[in-house]
Amino acid sequence: MQTPIYYPKAEFIETDTGNKVSRRATISGPQNIILGGKTIISNGAIIRGDLKRAGPGHAVVISLGRYCLVGEGCVMRPPYKTYRGTFNYYPMKIGDFVHIGANTVVEAATVGNHVEIGKNCVIGKFTIIKDCAKIADNTIIPPNTVIPALTLFSGSPGHFIEDLPESTQEVVEARTKSYYTRFQAVER
Repeated sequence: MQTPIYYPKAEFIETDTGNKVSRRATISGPQNIILGGKTIISNGAIIRGDLKRAGPGHAVVISLGRYCLVGEGCVMRPPYKTYRGTFNYYPMKIGDFVHIGANTVVEAATVGNHVEIGKNCVIGKFTIIKDCAKIADNTIIPPNTVIPALTLFSGSPGHFIEDLPESTQEVVEARTKSYYTRFQAVER
């Protein structure tokens, strides 16, 4: 059993689906954000659900799957572009078992399941990250990049480094579940 990661109970809000959201995180437009359950949003994270498409209707701006870990100081905002003279935001979908490292900025269109994004990364607008991919620390992924499944990208700009083993899915799933289990509240 790995050592627990303790946090002061008063600093996090725990939802009925097991999401743990830091009171020091900035969640703008929460009605436009879906958390799948057992997701941890750390101190200083900024999730911009208020940046949504103009016009009528209820739009899901950002959806996170189950067992997502959003690191400290992360910024997640939906991608945007001007199309035929109209400026619009587009939805961002994050899959299950996704770990986003501290101080990373994400403006991706889609992040698949079992994905690890390192610390201090910039994921450009409309990037698509397929399942079981890994982005190394300090990587800058240019806008509109497609990261194939089971690959490691690194560098500035980010480029292909190597293929990842078939076991990546099980490893990432076990790692995110373990982190969630170890993340325990303590009374202060």
